Amino acid sequence: MNAPADNGTTMPRYCAQPPQTKPVLRPDLSPARARAILLVHAKWINGTVLHYAFLDQGGDIGGPEQLDEVRHAFQSWKDLGIGLEFQEVTDPGDSEIRVVFQEHEGSASYVGTDNLHIGTSEPTMTFGWDLTTRYGKATALHETGHAIGFAHEHQNPFAGIVWDTDKVYEDLGGPPNNWPHEVTFNNILRKLSQDEVTGSTWDPDSIMEYSFGPGLIVRPDRYRGGIPPSLGLSATDKERVLQWYPSLHAQPSRLEPFQSAPLRLATGEQADFEIVPSETRSYQIGTFGDSDVVLALFEDTPGGLRYVTADDDSGQDRNGRLETRLVKDHHYVARARLYSTWGSGSIALMYW
Repeated sequence: MNAPADNGTTMPRYCAQPPQTKPVLRPDLSPARARAILLVHAKWINGTVLHYAFLDQGGDIGGPEQLDEVRHAFQSWKDLGIGLEFQEVTDPGDSEIRVVFQEHEGSASYVGTDNLHIGTSEPTMTFGWDLTTRYGKATALHETGHAIGFAHEHQNPFAGIVWDTDKVYEDLGGPPNNWPHEVTFNNILRKLSQDEVTGSTWDPDSIMEYSFGPGLIVRPDRYRGGIPPSLGLSATDKERVLQWYPSLHAQPSRLEPFQSAPLRLATGEQADFEIVPSETRSYQIGTFGDSDVVLALFEDTPGGLRYVTADDDSGQDRNGRLETRLVKDHHYVARARLYSTWGSGSIALMYW
């Protein structure tokens, strides 16, 4: 994110988003099925409790006030009424998101479920400048936006941005960024495929949009003079995050053993069910029908929902299956999020 310094001068310092993990798709998948998988794969199951931990107390860019800005950023997303929860923990081993502060290292975050591929002793989110300024607060919103599954807006293929490539490489290759060509390409020049993006239009006001100085953009003409910084969530940011993570108000439906529960879902939607086993033993939970689904199980504990296990059958001609030991009278929540249906369209969930 382009962060002007407090003295009014422009100091371009961008967040560097690590490369996103893409599922390896079979070449014979239909375009609609492939698009649905690419679109949904980095998003969390709605209702997930994302645990975050600080690996230091502000590093060399400040003190505890830096931590507060990250907390405020997570709360800003939550205050929109989304279904995700955010909980701070002290043990990094209990976290999906781990935050460090390292001046001059830039700011970065892994995207969505890519966080799960990083070892629990490693950071997944880095901040390289003061977060207490209005630009720093925007940086915290931007990076936490990555963490919940959103990519850079200027890489939206619908933006129609034509770059002066040489100037972009020159600008980002010099101080204070000093990015090699591959980092600049990954974060600025590479356009996402239409199959990966959440929206079909470009939102230059998005918190996920970088600001750019003059001379880097050739077209559209109106942005030849640059893109000003976004300092807060845009109307489209709010609309899109609620689309993916709508509020969860209703109590999940009770799922009884050996009773099939139909799932009437559109791409990206999910169904939630409560499971209260009558005996302690090993159970199977699974989907039926021609569909690509990510299926996850959580235990409802006094400290909130805790992840138990999950299965993702996307791109495979099989159904999702979980096999795990459940404890009598304990409460569990099974969540099934649909990528796509590719056969009859009739799908269901059962446990036994």
